Amino acid sequence: MGSQAGSPGPEWRALLQRADALAGGGRLPEACRLYQRACRRRPLRPEQLGRLVQGLARRVRRREGLGGGAPQPRHGDVFRCRKCHGFLCEPVSLPCGHTFCKRCLERAGPAGRCVQCRAGAELEGEGEAGAGQPLRVNVLLSSLLAKWFPGQARASQLRHEGNVLYRERKPQAALHKYNEAVSLAPNDYLLYSNRSQINSTLKACEDALRDAEMACRLQPYWLKGRLRKGQALANLGKIEEALREFLFCLALDIGNKTAKSEAQKVNVEHKKSFPAHEEQNVTSLRKSVQVTEIKRDCSEDENTHTSVPESTFLISEKCSLLKRKCCSEDMRSAEVPCKRTKKGTVDAKGSNAGHHISFEFVDPSDLDCSLCMRLFYEPVTTPCGHTFCLKCLERCLDHNPKCPLCKEGLSECLAMRKYCKTVLMEELIAKYLPEELTERRKVYEEEIAELSNLNKNVPIFVCTMAYPTVPCPLHIFEPCYRLMIRRCMETGTKQFGMCIGDPVKGFADYGCILEIRSVEFFADGRSVVDSIGKRRFKVIQHSQRDGYNTADIEYIEDQKVQGQEYAELLVLHDSVYEQAHTWFNSLKQALKSRILSHFGPMPAKDPDPQANPNGPAWCWWVLAVLPLENRAQLPFLAMKSLRDRLNGIRRVLMFMSRTRSR
Repeated sequence: MGSQAGSPGPEWRALLQRADALAGGGRLPEACRLYQRACRRRPLRPEQLGRLVQGLARRVRRREGLGGGAPQPRHGDVFRCRKCHGFLCEPVSLPCGHTFCKRCLERAGPAGRCVQCRAGAELEGEGEAGAGQPLRVNVLLSSLLAKWFPGQARASQLRHEGNVLYRERKPQAALHKYNEAVSLAPNDYLLYSNRSQINSTLKACEDALRDAEMACRLQPYWLKGRLRKGQALANLGKIEEALREFLFCLALDIGNKTAKSEAQKVNVEHKKSFPAHEEQNVTSLRKSVQVTEIKRDCSEDENTHTSVPESTFLISEKCSLLKRKCCSEDMRSAEVPCKRTKKGTVDAKGSNAGHHISFEFVDPSDLDCSLCMRLFYEPVTTPCGHTFCLKCLERCLDHNPKCPLCKEGLSECLAMRKYCKTVLMEELIAKYLPEELTERRKVYEEEIAELSNLNKNVPIFVCTMAYPTVPCPLHIFEPCYRLMIRRCMETGTKQFGMCIGDPVKGFADYGCILEIRSVEFFADGRSVVDSIGKRRFKVIQHSQRDGYNTADIEYIEDQKVQGQEYAELLVLHDSVYEQAHTWFNSLKQALKSRILSHFGPMPAKDPDPQANPNGPAWCWWVLAVLPLENRAQLPFLAMKSLRDRLNGIRRVLMFMSRTRSR
């Protein structure tokens, strides 16, 4: 047997390396035997048992289905800030759609990032200089939380005030704030956890332990609560129990540095070394490794394994402390009797732990859009803190780039052209008003289906002549057409009709369907639309919708010919093409350049002029560039005979040539 003094020999090192390898591979009973043999030769330091602790933690995680990372607190509700994990206080909804406490964002400072989606948000906190947007409270959400949870909302405000005092090194004043907060929200685990830290600072160790234990009962798998409990136990000198908590933290998150350092600190301070009682230790180790198979008996006494002598504590306790019975007991004691209400919601009277409210308490009108007076659908929150349906807000911004309620300018919001839905509002509606949301979604889908119909109520842009295959760039600035273009994009059709105006009917009886290829938006709401002609149509019925014209239409196609008529059509087609080509080449270079930049080059001659239902593309290109009035161009759009169209183009070209020769 080697001496315990002096440098360790190679055999001892090899033994310890072998034990580490077995522990890392999950062979814990064999690893424990080798650690015990190594300890007989030389006492082990706490940090030399890291592999064993990690192996035990991995086994617990695997057996319990905790996954590879640290489990997050099981909030079970949508009212907690995902930054501080406390009940929302002065909720601020970021442009990305996620909501946090205002003070949490202020502490993050300018150029903060959303902790959920990591999207950058230029923020301006109190007293901060910068060009970012000031933080504005979500008005609707703030009023809902104050109405539904007045006690919890006030407690959350006190929590933030207490945190400020604690950071200012005024722990006694912070404790008063937290005492009042706990009286208002007696089931908020975060309040107990934070108050435990304050009590520890004030050297009130017993109070700190009671608060930490309450936090663990309310949230058994919360890592921070377990750390608080371990620290309180360590301050009281309860080393075995403290180490139990720190190692359970490692089972929750094997990479947690705080838990590792705290466990190591406890061991070093009390100089716990490996036992030397071989037979008793081997038996204890085997039994304790078996415990990691996770017994689920909630009635099992917490001190079942304290019969192991204190000198044998270091290894055997590390193995046995990771049982789940303590968590099961905590979970059971934290349960609040509740009753089921209609629509599957929960009414937990007197409990703020889960922040449940019954359906009867939710007034559907609380979640109505102030613009359409219907249930919010795709709710978005403006930088000024007001919430609207996405489509309602867009329609208002078409007319005025200001908030419909407070009239604050939203030019930057317009410039982004990206409105993210407020996630929390969507979750509230889905949770408490599922039937109303289903009905609201049905109405929206019916509207979209109606807007997607390219035969009935087709949107009509009354502006200029448009032809199949010919580009038609448009400058959109009128509110009604902003709405029309946006709907065309939302439905996915990306198509609308183009007609010239008519003094009697409002717009002509013939037009062309345009397809949107791209849209460029500007900060003031204007846009430039790049579109191209697709099909011709005849108007069956004129109508209007939401300020713009619509029509029921039928599509027009050329009538095909065969035999001798087709042969004559080919000759005419080639002749008129050459005539058009000659005319274009005879134009001045400056005029030709303007035509080419606007309409592109003249399309090539088609081998089969009847291949396209609308006729050859070059015919429409020529009609678009000829200097004809709209009324003179309209008959060409209505023609179903390619021969008639070619003859008409030939007459116009001949007239243009005679005019130039004069």
